[in-house]
This record gives sequence, C-alpha cells and structure tokens, in this order.
Amino acid sequence: MELNLSGKTAVVLASSQGLGFAIAERLVREGANVVISGREEEKLKEKCNRLEAIGTGKAAYQKTDITIPSDIKQLVAFAVETFGTIDLLVNNAGGPPAGAFEELTDEAWQASFELNLLSYVRTIREALPYLKKQGGKILNIASSSIKEPIPGLILSNTFRTGIIGLSKTLASELAPYDILINTIAPGRIATDRVKHLDQVNADKQGLDIETIEKHMKAQIPLKRYGTPEEFANVAAFLLSEANTYITGSAILVDGGMVKAI
Repeated sequence: MELNLSGKTAVVLASSQGLGFAIAERLVREGANVVISGREEEKLKEKCNRLEAIGTGKAAYQKTDITIPSDIKQLVAFAVETFGTIDLLVNNAGGPPAGAFEELTDEAWQASFELNLLSYVRTIREALPYLKKQGGKILNIASSSIKEPIPGLILSNTFRTGIIGLSKTLASELAPYDILINTIAPGRIATDRVKHLDQVNADKQGLDIETIEKHMKAQIPLKRYGTPEEFANVAAFLLSEANTYITGSAILVDGGMVKAI
C-alpha cells in the first residue's frame, strides 16, 4: 500500500518522546517533513537529529508549551515558515494526573482542560487556514477511555471523551474543504506514561509493578502491551493518501482490550 506522504508537511504536538515521537518517526520514514514540539529543548534537539539521520523526510523542532496560546501560534507559524504550509496535524498531549473525584481541585480540572482539550481546539484553529487551502488530515490522539472509563483517571476519562465530540463535529464542518479528521485511541502501549500508571497502581495496592503488568496483560486478548511503532503504523495510514474515506471515526489500538462494542 502506497501512503504517498513524501513531501507532505506534518506538525506533531508533544512529540519529543512516546507516541508523538513514534508517529513523527514513521512520517519521516515515509518522506514527510515533520515539525516536532515539546517543552524540553535539549530533548527536542536530540530527537530532531535522530529524525534527520533517517534521511528521507526532513525534520525541524519548535519548543512549545501547548497550554500557552502564543506558543501554539508560534509553532504553526514556524512550520509554515520552514516548510511552506501544513498538510497534516497530529494533536497530542501528556496525560493528566491520576486521582479520584474527591481528590481533585478546581485547579487540577482547569489544568487538564487546558492541556488535554483546549490545546487541540487552539491548534486546529491556527492550522485550519493552511489545511483549507489544499485539504489535509487531522489526527487527535485520545485514550481507550473514550470507550471504557479507566478507574482512577477521571480527568482523562472526561476530557478525552470531549475530543471525540470535537472530532465528530468537525468531520462534518471540514468535509467541504477535503479535510479528514479522526481520533486514534491507544490502549496499553509500552510508553513511559503507561509505566507510570502501572507504578501508581502498584503503589496504591502495595504490589510490585511486575504483578500489575502481568494482571493488565492478562486482560488483553493479545496478552501483551503494544509498541509505539504499532500505534504509529495506524496513525500513518489515517494521515496518508491511502485514507480517502474515513473521517469522524475513533480507532482503538488496544490489542482487543476494550470490551465495548
């Protein structure tokens, strides 16, 4: 299958590590020009050099705090200045803290809203004038909690679900401009975020992390955690020219873990 991503320009949020970087790497391997972003400049520089060494697409980076509107404006402006336009937008953000409802303050709720939902709204708004010129793809990274709430993650459960409402609504509004927008939802993918959540559960239950991992893997039909590369393969398809008729959809990449239909 030809993805035909060569020469496309992609902006990937929160992409100095984890799922964001895996997607950026996959796009560069397909010949796309990619702007990665994050809050740690030294990490961004190192990861950008790794992408450039692949030798197919080009890479650049912009230090960005996606909770700051001016940073988002600067990121989009930098991408256009560097590569001429934006064809692909990947919205991504670090997960909010774990916690039960009665443990969380207004400040925690507001911070999660800014990070996990409003940042997506703001970035789409900034990129939209360029996407509308020639069509393009938007991919919003959420969580398997869009289908099945995860105990102890009420902030994620709430705002990740909001991403679905945003994506589904925009699918209709943006279709006349040949812009496809979808949501991709990871299950237990082997990233630092999942390792952190496993450690939180281990500490709460007084168990070692290996016991928690074994328990979680037993609930997944494929009996293992997914890899960032497997997740990125699905993302690359949804962003590619091979995808011409999927929009407004939410795709789970979870090894069959979520039981909801």
